[in-house]
Amino acid sequence: MKTSFNRRHFLRGTGALIALPALESIGFRRFASAASTTPGTPPKRSVFLGTGFGMTKETWFPDVAKTGTDYELSEGLSPLVRHKSDITVVQGCSNQFTNEAHWGSTFWLTGANRYSVAGQNMANSISVDQVVAQQLGQETRFSSIQLNSSELQGHGPGLSLAWDQRGKPVAGQSDPVQVFHKLFSADDLPLEQRQAAIAENRSVLDAVLSEAKRVQRGLSTTDTDKLDEYFQGIRDIETRLNKDEDWLDVPKIKAPLDEPAPGLKGKAEIEIMYQLIVAALQTDSTRALTYRLPASTLLQSLDLKPSAHNVSHYSPGERMEASKKRDKVHSELLAGLIDKLKATKEAGGSSLFDHTTVTFGSNISSIHYLTNCPTVIAGRGANLKLGQHLVLPEDTPLCNVWLTMLQGMGIEAERHGDSSGIVKELQA
Repeated sequence: MKTSFNRRHFLRGTGALIALPALESIGFRRFASAASTTPGTPPKRSVFLGTGFGMTKETWFPDVAKTGTDYELSEGLSPLVRHKSDITVVQGCSNQFTNEAHWGSTFWLTGANRYSVAGQNMANSISVDQVVAQQLGQETRFSSIQLNSSELQGHGPGLSLAWDQRGKPVAGQSDPVQVFHKLFSADDLPLEQRQAAIAENRSVLDAVLSEAKRVQRGLSTTDTDKLDEYFQGIRDIETRLNKDEDWLDVPKIKAPLDEPAPGLKGKAEIEIMYQLIVAALQTDSTRALTYRLPASTLLQSLDLKPSAHNVSHYSPGERMEASKKRDKVHSELLAGLIDKLKATKEAGGSSLFDHTTVTFGSNISSIHYLTNCPTVIAGRGANLKLGQHLVLPEDTPLCNVWLTMLQGMGIEAERHGDSSGIVKELQA
């Protein structure tokens, strides 16, 4: 056993003293080795693209009578025809605890029971992208990247698609220009000033910990739980400070694309966000990305008049035609993203597509229905069987798909959310 500890190791190792489990800022690095790659082998990555109000039931889902590789893409998925052998369309999945028809993303990646905490009407758990970030994120500058639209109709509570291990929302960024600078722009402050800022933040954390431990004795069970959650938050901050310090003297990689134009909305916003996703993966700035896609601004950019909410209540006529057009544009944009992933080469002649898994979908199917979550999977980063149409038994936990994906990435996970097992038909 090591007998020498610096101050940060001591803070990390005081879990028993402050009634917390072992700090995972150490565990993350240990677990990461199980799923990390050998030198010279491109790493695995995951991308989750979530849309709010779902799709058009009549024209998005392929015919359930034709499954496996012998199926035809639907009208809504037809722009993906050139990638048909490299995508899998999944039907039949849902999150059993979902009960909010306007929350297309809040529980999409978590499968959590909203009422799992007594006395609260809103609880969540860790999202699958953050499980990936825990395992693979210690080797990159950013453990994960969360992207948002500037408007978020149909998505529900949350600061992005991501939720941390406490079920707390993880913040996202909605401005492509800011995302670009976060990824690629050098910090203007001298190294010494940045080191001093981190040291000052650590000093504040020390003081906070000292005060928190002083009032720990004699608390009620409820207050103890609250304090434990508080300690968890402090630990998360400490982990982020460690990450910042690790990368202080490592210059950011030159951007493989130009700075985006300001003020992009709708379709143009999605196009540039997809380019930034490819750039972030290409430079290995992160290996876990999520993007909450826009709804109303996408319709506006397509010169469609109905609001995103009204389109979600479509019936034959203007609203349904708007819904169908939106679906096809999403498929066109997804096809373009796949084009870029395939065109971006990596070591040994492989491509980003060969080492990345992309999932497009929503917690809502259509017209606020909460069954048969639309799910399209592309990319070979999770050793999944592509080129097929799967129709799983009704109400199969969507988290079974996430669990299969995690295991396919080499991440040791026994379950995720409300999962009941893996989807064998998805395994390559």
